Amino acid sequence: MPRVLVTGATGFIGGHLVASLLGRGNEVRCLVRQGSNTEWLRQRDVELVVSPFDDADGLAAACADRDVVYHLAGKISARRSEDLDRVNGEYVRLLVEALGKGNATPPLLLLVSSVAAAGPIPKGQVRVESDAPAPISDYGRSKRAGEQEAEKWAEHGPVTIVRPGIVFGPRDRTTLPMFQTIRRFRIHPMAGFVVPPLSLIHVDDLVQLILLAADKGRRIEPGNDNAENRGLGVYFATANEYPDYAQLGRMIRSTLRRPFAPNVPLPAAAAMLMASGNEWLARLRGRPASFNRDKIVEATASSWACCAEAAQRDFSFQVKKPLQQAIQETSDWYLEHGWL
Repeated sequence: MPRVLVTGATGFIGGHLVASLLGRGNEVRCLVRQGSNTEWLRQRDVELVVSPFDDADGLAAACADRDVVYHLAGKISARRSEDLDRVNGEYVRLLVEALGKGNATPPLLLLVSSVAAAGPIPKGQVRVESDAPAPISDYGRSKRAGEQEAEKWAEHGPVTIVRPGIVFGPRDRTTLPMFQTIRRFRIHPMAGFVVPPLSLIHVDDLVQLILLAADKGRRIEPGNDNAENRGLGVYFATANEYPDYAQLGRMIRSTLRRPFAPNVPLPAAAAMLMASGNEWLARLRGRPASFNRDKIVEATASSWACCAEAAQRDFSFQVKKPLQQAIQETSDWYLEHGWL
């Protein structure tokens, strides 16, 4: 079975991916930062390499003798855009450099990016992989920079990119506040009065797509910027349903038995002002703000509807259950484990 490296294994998606890889009998190595919570990983049959990304020797040791490298490590929010650029962009460049060391056969680089790297699409349309990327947020631009660094590996070895939409499921803390607000305060705040269609995917479906893309997906061709090759070897990871933020609130509301939890739209300017204040408070506390101006930019875009047709075509990917059922199971998990 393949020998694999997983970065970001202590995160939400990374933990689910590691569990699936172990279930397949893979030899799993995980690159983790000093101080990361590795308790769950240490209870599994995985090899841990503790090293910062900017330690060239440690990174090369982690990449040595691997057949597949799953790169999930990244930042969703940061105190400064430069921090996003460093982690989501520069660290991919360092990883690509490390892949060329200690591997007689070039490993597959499977980069998990984001639909934010592609950018929004005009309302009424659905974005496909061959559309030219046009990110609008600092986060999206940093993820696109990481994709461009990964694409350089195509000159030396195989590389495939997966762009998930909003990922949710058991153990997810990123979408948890939305569930908590609806359950505890019986409201669903929204930025703006016209909300964009969204792309979502349950974590189990995302892991399935990642593994299929590694096993059967196409690889990026060198010089993929031209119109003929653009998007080949890149896969959107989304369900084929595109609820907007208001509809998503109603879907969550029904799973939490909150018949009265109205959507509360905030003027975009007011939402931006609140996000600025939250950033200021977070800066005083010395940590990044997950509710920030960058997220308001994304929340007030035209549409985030992205199509997973390429994954369906190339390796018969299908989500396992409708969104409403997946959200219900997520709510049930939160309730069972006392997260709500």
